[in-house]
Amino acid sequence: MKSSPVPFLEIRNVSNAYITRPWGLFGKKEVKPVLDKVNLEIQEGEIFGLVGESGCGKTTLAKCILGLIEYEGEIKFSQSSLRTQRGLRRARRVQAVFQDPGASLNPVKNIGWILEEPLRAHDLGSRAERLFRVDEMLDLVGLDSSYKQRKPSELSAGQKQRVSIGAALMLEPGLLVADEPVSALDVSVGAQILNLFRELNERLGLTILFISHNLELVHYLCDRIALMEKGRIVQLQGKII
Repeated sequence: MKSSPVPFLEIRNVSNAYITRPWGLFGKKEVKPVLDKVNLEIQEGEIFGLVGESGCGKTTLAKCILGLIEYEGEIKFSQSSLRTQRGLRRARRVQAVFQDPGASLNPVKNIGWILEEPLRAHDLGSRAERLFRVDEMLDLVGLDSSYKQRKPSELSAGQKQRVSIGAALMLEPGLLVADEPVSALDVSVGAQILNLFRELNERLGLTILFISHNLELVHYLCDRIALMEKGRIVQLQGKII
């Protein structure tokens, strides 16, 4: 088990609700609870699986962790999860990989531009250093340097997902949130992506939150598993109690 006694991520009493107006703009507001006081700890260096049926709140919890939506409760990262690069404290400790890789890749840019963009946006490194990092990342995710000149439309679904993973890792986050990352892939390609996640976990010490509705997948890949139903964690399985 590749973990630290200090949790990388702590989730305490996190709740979330959507407000809807089923009868139109001037209708009465209705509050729909989605998350109900969720508590979890994810250890540094582990692959943690979150599994449950569609609509149970898995993706909503992921959005809370990523800071994309508001919530009640507390989500905090350990101080050890703050990474530095070239003397600068990293502002981005968590990145995401989503179900549809094509939707997350700029269709008019080539792969080299897409991978370099996070570094360029944060003004990290010289042009030569950024290009070297792009080559390193392509090799890490199992693609060669020729892919730099290709556009997303020229790639298979599995290759697009490898690029999406590479783009998410360019800023060296401590936590990767993978939300149904293989559900749109065929079985053989999905198995290759699962093995890539495992390799990244082992080589980089990367902490991964793997979200899926498929219990067999999370049992295959993950160190620990939390089962979610109706916005609550109802069962926790794994090697850390």
